Amino acid sequence: DDTAQIVRGYGTPVRLLQQANQGCGTATNAGLSIVSAPLTAFLDSDDVWLPGKAAAQLARLADGADLAGVCARVRTFRGPLTQPEYGMEADMWGRTTMMVRTDAARSIGPMVDPVGGRGDTVDWLARARELGLRFEMMPEVMALRRIRPGSLSYGRDVAKDRGYIDVVRRALERRRALAAGEPEEGGNA
Repeated sequence: DDTAQIVRGYGTPVRLLQQANQGCGTATNAGLSIVSAPLTAFLDSDDVWLPGKAAAQLARLADGADLAGVCARVRTFRGPLTQPEYGMEADMWGRTTMMVRTDAARSIGPMVDPVGGRGDTVDWLARARELGLRFEMMPEVMALRRIRPGSLSYGRDVAKDRGYIDVVRRALERRRALAAGEPEEGGNA
């Protein structure tokens, strides 16, 4: 599409960063590597923020100094935005609804694109929680998530869903490594 051309039209206030498609996590990492603002928000290419999302999340993070980030609810939709067919509402612990303190995001480390492409944010947030970082779910719907055939999040797909298994495997490996490094209590395994 003509997104790059539109972005170039904004001039110096907006910086265009382009790369070959290497996965959602890799794209997120590239963006985080150049952010200089204290807070970072994300938006997947086929999703939409609702009016007031940024302001509400900025206010919540200003009030919650102990928060690393906030997410929000999302409503799914199909079809064009001019005539959307709305679907379900749900909590979304994902990029489209997330606003995070940039230093906290960097402390978590890079997002890793799992096999199949699904689960990168699940893994990243699990690692955040293991570090003791706190994320909060805001109760309002603040974004729309487009559902369309061919998109990464469309329907169940065995090959794509393998990423979730990869995420669970990594979490178990981290727990085993942590347990192996801790002294055993009372000699019990």
